[in-house]
Amino acid sequence: MALLEVNDLSIEFRLDGRWYPVVSNVSFAVERGEVVAVVGESGCGKSVTCLALARLLPMPPARYASGQVRFTADAETLDVLALPKNQLRRVRGGGIAYIFQEPTASLNPVFRVGDQIAEAIELHRPEITDREAEVIRLLQQVGIADPQRRIRCYPHELSGGMQQRIMIAMALASHPHLLVADEPTTALDVTIQAQILDLLRRLGSEREMGILLVTHNLGIVAEMADRVIVMYAGHTVEAAPVKKLLASPLHPYTAALLAAVPRLNGRERKLTTIPGTVPPPTEFPAGCRFYGRCQACTAAVEERCRTAVPPWRETIPGHYCRCWLTQPGGRA
Repeated sequence: MALLEVNDLSIEFRLDGRWYPVVSNVSFAVERGEVVAVVGESGCGKSVTCLALARLLPMPPARYASGQVRFTADAETLDVLALPKNQLRRVRGGGIAYIFQEPTASLNPVFRVGDQIAEAIELHRPEITDREAEVIRLLQQVGIADPQRRIRCYPHELSGGMQQRIMIAMALASHPHLLVADEPTTALDVTIQAQILDLLRRLGSEREMGILLVTHNLGIVAEMADRVIVMYAGHTVEAAPVKKLLASPLHPYTAALLAAVPRLNGRERKLTTIPGTVPPPTEFPAGCRFYGRCQACTAAVEERCRTAVPPWRETIPGHYCRCWLTQPGGRA
């Protein structure tokens, strides 16, 4: 059984007395030791989906309209969306841990970083008696030099790269089975980005820990991921092993994203762009949510694209797509 299984997850937000779909019918899985990347433009539902995995969305304004989040660890499967609140701590931190893109907003500025890591150990691994020694070991594991001195630092005394390593150490302190990394290198320079990503990949392999990596950077996807999930306007539109998806994308949105990546070699040309913008949840179209921006739509499917949501379908083994063009007769 997969470490994490998300089945037909739909999330709505309340605005001006009405409920609007923000994430709709999302399904995917993460295996132990696997890195799954989630890509898509800003506003497509990546972060909302990730927060839902440990039921971190505030209710209201959010509500879980349908679906299941099944998390399996230590031979026990938990239905996260059905868990009583007093049992959620078993999942939050202890089972699923998070690293967010801005460590300065996640670390408490008035507590020393060593104390913040020790708190995670106290909550989830109370059997550890020498917490300071465990904090030092974690800081060594994430590559922080002179950890005996650093544990007494406040967040503002550390660089952005060191703060992000502190966040990783805090996430790992509870020995999670799944690490959700939401744009973990956005605020860092390229050299530090590479170090952080190498660290995550190494730790995931050593611990057989699943990693769900949210990113805009397709270069990171190619380097890090085993599988890729592409999201658009709250829908999963394509999912496949990374090499297959990058070499042969099936969905027009995925193809457009790949075409928009700047290339250093070849002839000079204008950057390819995707016309228009991601529609807000208040303006999602009735049919395919990419319909208004899609340049691959044909007369054979235009009416279906405009009026009906395409199903999520395994088009070829291991390769899923949500597009009428990939349905029988779609390219006629």
